[in-house]
Amino acid sequence: MPWRNTFVNSIELIVLATTKVGENAVVVHTLSREYGRRGFMVRPGKKQAMALFLPLNILEADVVENPKSTLWSLRNILLKDGLSGIRGNLHKNTMTLFLSEVLFRTVREGVFEEGLYEWCIGSILTLNALEADFSNFHIRFLLELAGALGFRPTFDDVAPFAKEHLQELKPFLQASFTESMLVPLTGSARNALCDSLLQYLSYHTESAIQVRSLAVLRELYR
Repeated sequence: MPWRNTFVNSIELIVLATTKVGENAVVVHTLSREYGRRGFMVRPGKKQAMALFLPLNILEADVVENPKSTLWSLRNILLKDGLSGIRGNLHKNTMTLFLSEVLFRTVREGVFEEGLYEWCIGSILTLNALEADFSNFHIRFLLELAGALGFRPTFDDVAPFAKEHLQELKPFLQASFTESMLVPLTGSARNALCDSLLQYLSYHTESAIQVRSLAVLRELYR
């Protein structure tokens, strides 16, 4: 009996990155509840603009499983949430470049972390909804990501990485989300805390997290 592809309908996915393959195809790297972090082949047609695959977009799609290949594909792709609060804001859009790349480089292919997908969805929708006071969002995001990955940061745990900026990081470890968004920081302090937390994540995930979009974020908060 010949192999048949299996369709899994209405899977929800978060876009992390894309990689061009040839002239007419891309691999869309995604995070989902069902598959964890996984790349899928997509052949965008004229009706399917690449805008569908902006960082942290939330999609619905059918997954086509191919038993002869580990690279499956997506069909019938729909944008579940337009994230108008993000796409209409230059600062938030820049932040999503950074956040999606951190997820892409931190979460390993095929890895399932219970609750990670739900936390990511909640974080994206929170950033989308914030109308002001979101300059500290990426700092809080990195700390909460550590918790979502299973190593909840403590004052003593982050001290070797934060060093002279530990006191500036302390409110983020103790305050509520709303309070942490109001912590006064200079642009250079935000950049230093961001660097420290990326080192912290690298240490605990045992991987070198090199985030190219960090340079863009640094320019934003000079």
